[in-house]
Amino acid sequence: MNSKQKSIGVGVPLNERAQALLKALIERYIEDGEPVGSRALARESGLDLSPATIRNVMADLEDMGLIMAPHTSAGRIPTDKGYRLFVDSLVTVKPLRDRDIEQVRSQFESARNPAELLTAASDMLSEVTSMAGVVLMPKRVHAALRQIEFLSLSENRVLAITVTNDCEVENRVLHLSRSYTPSELQRVANFLNSEFVGKDVFAVRAGLLQQLDHARQEVSEFMRSVVDMAHALFPDESNRPAGKYVVAGKTNLLGFPEMSDTDRMRQLFEAFKHKQEMLDLLDQCLVAQGMQVFIGRELGRDVLDQCSLVTAPYMIEDEVVGVLGVIGPTRMSYERVIPLVDVTARLLGAALKFKH
Repeated sequence: MNSKQKSIGVGVPLNERAQALLKALIERYIEDGEPVGSRALARESGLDLSPATIRNVMADLEDMGLIMAPHTSAGRIPTDKGYRLFVDSLVTVKPLRDRDIEQVRSQFESARNPAELLTAASDMLSEVTSMAGVVLMPKRVHAALRQIEFLSLSENRVLAITVTNDCEVENRVLHLSRSYTPSELQRVANFLNSEFVGKDVFAVRAGLLQQLDHARQEVSEFMRSVVDMAHALFPDESNRPAGKYVVAGKTNLLGFPEMSDTDRMRQLFEAFKHKQEMLDLLDQCLVAQGMQVFIGRELGRDVLDQCSLVTAPYMIEDEVVGVLGVIGPTRMSYERVIPLVDVTARLLGAALKFKH
């Protein structure tokens, strides 16, 4: 096999002429959404081929399952299989311009906390692509403890005021086993602030239990008080949230004719609303390596069989903590979307490192 020929998964190599025509057809269809005929393909490909020769090649591509005729149209459109070959072997990915990278970075700089960063990322992906931008929230890096205070209430209740990630404040009423004096609460708060500031809130409870295990013979009333409040306030690691995602630009998808079927869009919006299927899908992307492009039925969801999903993981200190991407029709501009998703993931990870 010639090194420039590509296998299409059916044991038949695709020669350079067929590659060029398939690439031209897909790029033309992505641009205007209309089936592509042999005459248009002759102009787009730049090859000195007769219309008859082009029709023969198109017939071969159709036999291979790479293109198809919609209804009775004389033109052809790509299949999922054709898009897959295009993305894997033929697409020309264009690096983002410096000014575009700076635009992404500047949007992140204005965010005040991690939650705003994630929202900014999904908004930006949606705005630039005119499709839906989605960001899976970090599964491990949720909240680092910055400060804690307790206020005594009536009937064995205590108001816990926790500050995480510099400026995120949460107030919770704790129902405890006994009442506590203001001095006791201050002492507990001082201890937790001195021992666990900067630590993930899910690590606080585990850390306390470890300290107790090391000093089980000398457990004081004070430490019992600390544990009492920690059990009520700090979640167990096993109860760590399974993950959430933010999505922006769902209605953008209505702008694509192939996505305008009312019943299909209702089902798609329901999938976004109920989230579990989307979370399962994004989880698959999270455990995969690097950039991922899922096309049509590869997504494994009937409601998404006319969509593509381009994702990239984002990292904090070399650890993958989440994934972001773009959902749109299979007729998306992969050459633009792929580098945009890649750069956004890198910049989001860098921004989270400093905002967290």
